[in-house]
Amino acid sequence: MTGLRETALPPRRDTDAKELRHAFAEFATGVTVVTVGGPSPRGMTANSFTSVSLSPPLLLVCVHNDAVMQQALHPAPHFGVSVLGAAQEAVARHFADDSRPAGLQQFDPVGWSPGATTSVPLIGGALACFECEKWRVYDGGDHTILVGAVVGWTRSPAANAGSTGPGTARDALLYFRGRFQMHGFAAEGPPR
Repeated sequence: MTGLRETALPPRRDTDAKELRHAFAEFATGVTVVTVGGPSPRGMTANSFTSVSLSPPLLLVCVHNDAVMQQALHPAPHFGVSVLGAAQEAVARHFADDSRPAGLQQFDPVGWSPGATTSVPLIGGALACFECEKWRVYDGGDHTILVGAVVGWTRSPAANAGSTGPGTARDALLYFRGRFQMHGFAAEGPPR
């Protein structure tokens, strides 16, 4: 794609920030845990996750510039993304809690395993897990946009299970209007 150019952003009006946040909350998102390993392991709940490309396989996550996770991500060559299922709301809340322990101890209350390719912590029972090599980093205002090259992934066998309906292993954990919610595939199955 060509023809893109940078333009100056309009001045921010603080009075609009709360309303804008509410407007953004009208978009339902999945819920993930972004992780790094190495000497300073860390996890963070994130709903700003997007698949970017199949060839090459790329994804992105956005992390607030003031988040502790920034300090862990900056030197890390790899990171992981675990897509949470509906039964994992407690996991999402755990990694959103600023009072959780630092380092590897923060993973003790949840099932996890090191990724086969990068050894980053991946959350057990997640619908899908991605291991990424840091590919590009972009300024995104008060967030940093981190694009990862997917170097390994797993998909839960439960994601293909036959049962559907609220609370089944196939259901995704969603975040909508500031609250966790769940959603399963329609009776005809997952999209092709």
